[in-house]
Amino acid sequence: MSGAPRVVIADDQALVRSGFGMILAADGIEVVAEAADGVEAVAAVRRTRPDLVLMDVRMPRMDGIEATRQILSGGTGGTRVLILTTYDLDHYVYAALTAGASGFLLKDVSPEHLVAAVRLVRTGDALLAPAITRRLIERFARHGEPAHRAVHGDLSQLTPRELEVLRLLATGMSNAELADRLVLSPTTVKTHVARILSKLELRDRVQAVVLAYETGLVTRKAP
Repeated sequence: MSGAPRVVIADDQALVRSGFGMILAADGIEVVAEAADGVEAVAAVRRTRPDLVLMDVRMPRMDGIEATRQILSGGTGGTRVLILTTYDLDHYVYAALTAGASGFLLKDVSPEHLVAAVRLVRTGDALLAPAITRRLIERFARHGEPAHRAVHGDLSQLTPRELEVLRLLATGMSNAELADRLVLSPTTVKTHVARILSKLELRDRVQAVVLAYETGLVTRKAP
């Protein structure tokens, strides 16, 4: 993608919004709008059509989960959502991921990590640390958390090799680790991942992980 990412920041704390805004602006990332709650966030996205939303979970009027669901189901083009949370295992985050969010960040994230995350997710990839996302999904996918079933996909469309790639991807492996494990070139692995996402109509790797757990392709390991 050409040009700097265009971002909406949604958080009920003005200091968080301004702080993140200054960090992003210093790196040439344009903040096109700010929102103090989910209602404002949805309106801001529909008005500005950003590349990405930094979305707090706990906000008045409408929380970040419902705002994420409305944004990603409302035909807003290529907008992606990156969830902001105070705790790395906030039980709301899994619901946001099943609603289509592309990953999550802790609010105490370093400036460098914030900028890198925005640029990475903007390209269509999942957020930075697949092992963290996997740990969160493992905790909630098989523990009675209600699945919103925003992720749909028919695994029968996949070839045996693609199923193998998806199974390993869901354990938190990066493309480089997949290439080593399967004795494939990184380019071939990228092709397999792209085909998996396309066939299953998934936005990114996070949704692929969610689907793998919800369909039982991968199950939570026993203690």
